[in-house]
Amino acid sequence: MLSYILRRIALVVPTFIGITILIFAITRLVPGGPVERMLAEMQAQSSGPSSLSSSAESNALSDDQIAELNAFYGLDKPVFEAYFEWLGKILVLDLGESTRYYEPVLDMIMERLPVSLFYGGMTFFISYFISIPLGYYKALKHGSVFDSSTSVLIFIGYALPGYVVGVLLITLFSYHLEWFPMGGFVGDDFEDLETFFEKLRDLMWHAALPLVCYLIGDFATLTMTMKNNLMENLSSDYIRTAIAKGLPFKTAVRKHALRNSLIPVASHFGNSLLFFMTGSFLIEVIFNIDGVGLLGYESIMERDYPVVMGIVAINAVLLMLGNILSDICVALVDPRVKFGA
Repeated sequence: MLSYILRRIALVVPTFIGITILIFAITRLVPGGPVERMLAEMQAQSSGPSSLSSSAESNALSDDQIAELNAFYGLDKPVFEAYFEWLGKILVLDLGESTRYYEPVLDMIMERLPVSLFYGGMTFFISYFISIPLGYYKALKHGSVFDSSTSVLIFIGYALPGYVVGVLLITLFSYHLEWFPMGGFVGDDFEDLETFFEKLRDLMWHAALPLVCYLIGDFATLTMTMKNNLMENLSSDYIRTAIAKGLPFKTAVRKHALRNSLIPVASHFGNSLLFFMTGSFLIEVIFNIDGVGLLGYESIMERDYPVVMGIVAINAVLLMLGNILSDICVALVDPRVKFGA
């Protein structure tokens, strides 16, 4: 198994290079950029109702000035030359500097990382600690009123995207009923709260609606995956044979069917690492949560390419490490899997 893990880690390097080259090339080929954004802002300022055409001409930049700006942002170099220069900085954990805020990209990500870690961790633990027992119980009570009613709710939740649910929740519970805040990670008076429980209450009060949006898709997938696989294993010959030999039904389910049913769930385990990093761009935008997802969305809209590439690079590494972690989890759950045998 160790040799398998080492081979997979070795594949991380070419895969990472392939992903980042593609995204880096796209950021250079799409129209717009920091220089174009700057020129557009200058034109917008100079085209006000009280401005004259002479002022608009005086604010225009010459070709030499535009060339200097392109050189300052590193946009005057060929794509591959600029990419390998960026890659060399990545090796020393230098993600560059934002072209919008002129701050180090790594500092901007680390500043917002605790917010995304909170929502990612809560989503991860709630999804797995509720979905697995719920899918287990639904399989044992298949066809009952409980199974049918929960399946209807689960399928409705799965059919609705998280950001659509977010708009509905804000409209109903925040705007009309005023039970929850309109958005934000914590309240404006969070620092003035004295006790730990008051701060925790304020934090969970703001997190209630976003967590519903985060959970709704992944929760439905894990629950139905657990239920369907457990039902498939319960109808297998080895379970019927174990029961025919006198093994109690519940014991056969716990010792044999349950472990085999966890294999597909374990394969999804590593991919949950992305939730710890970015969560959902649109959910953070809707609820105005100042996390990495909102930072990535704003960077894409503002053509802040160093921030975009920094987030993509971290996501690519997490995705590949998550796939390796999923393989390890499958090997731990399924005794038939012997890597390198």
